[in-house]
Amino acid sequence: MPATRWKPNVTVAAVIERDGRFLLVEERSGGRLVLNQPAGHLEAGESLCDAIRREVREETGYGFEPRALVGIFRYPSPERSVTYLRFCFAGHVTATPPAPIPDTAIAGLVWLDADELAAARERHRSPLVWRAVAEYRAGRRCDLGLLHDVSPGS
Repeated sequence: MPATRWKPNVTVAAVIERDGRFLLVEERSGGRLVLNQPAGHLEAGESLCDAIRREVREETGYGFEPRALVGIFRYPSPERSVTYLRFCFAGHVTATPPAPIPDTAIAGLVWLDADELAAARERHRSPLVWRAVAEYRAGRRCDLGLLHDVSPGS
């Protein structure tokens, strides 16, 4: 019998640090208000860098420029029958949000330092929230030149 084809859900997330504080979104998930990095799913035909720019804009109202890849995380969610493959970027946002946040699942934005974020672990959407910050704080940065979009025939 042929094996069932398995596909992870590819997501992107942004670790955004300014003055020792990290930008997080408060979002509704599973009937509760949780903390997460600005994050979301890769869409068809989209590059990873374009996806994270779009997700940060949709969830925070900020423009975002990725500068490095913090890590690639595989996370089998125990609450769902799904495995996420998350590409986590570090970068910078524009000075002020230009418009209201378009994503209606977002309740608000918070800037937390590492201690405040660690103290709120019960509110993290998943273990990926703290793991991404921990990798960032440990100095993990990979050049974006590692990412390649290859089109058919090239």
